Amino acid sequence: MNRLFGSAPKGPKPTLNSAIGNLDTRISSVDVKIASINSELQTYQTKISKLRDGPGKTALKQKALKVLQRRKQYEAQRDQLQSQVWNMEQAQTLQDNLAGVLTTVDAMQTTQRALRKQYGKVDLDRIERMQDDMADLLDVGNEIQETLSRGYDVPDDVDEAELDAELEMLGAEMEMEGTAALDAGGVPDFMKDEVPDFIDEPPETSKVQEAAR
Repeated sequence: MNRLFGSAPKGPKPTLNSAIGNLDTRISSVDVKIASINSELQTYQTKISKLRDGPGKTALKQKALKVLQRRKQYEAQRDQLQSQVWNMEQAQTLQDNLAGVLTTVDAMQTTQRALRKQYGKVDLDRIERMQDDMADLLDVGNEIQETLSRGYDVPDDVDEAELDAELEMLGAEMEMEGTAALDAGGVPDFMKDEVPDFIDEPPETSKVQEAAR
């Protein structure tokens, strides 16, 4: 079989990019030929416009028509090649999109496996116990703060009527002590620290007698 048909060529398989590149090269070659034909038609048109009607002008028109026919063939060939390029470019776009989708899916699967592996190391029960312990510690801290900030004033449960009665009793006792001290010619105990020693001192007898002499 290989002797009849030959063996398959060994080498890398053609890709869409390489096929598109080959077609673009062929299209460029056709465009060069069409440009050359256009230049030739322009020359014929110039000559025909200068000739008078006759056999020579008719023959020149026949040549121009043949060249014009050849240009139409090249233009049809170029349109076919461009259609092929367009179809392959659409296929290339689909292939690129599919490759992007596959890459995205692969990345998502890799991320999912990594997340499962990481979440597998997390103990939810342990986290809940830790949260409960933290709440208990916060409650203990609040109780400590309240205890340290407690004032040493009169307790809130003391009856104001009892305080008024005690104040009246203290006032009565002070009045009684003051009256007894005045009757004795002295200074009340609660005023001893406030009255200076030099006030109301009794006069010395010797000094009074000398002054009388």
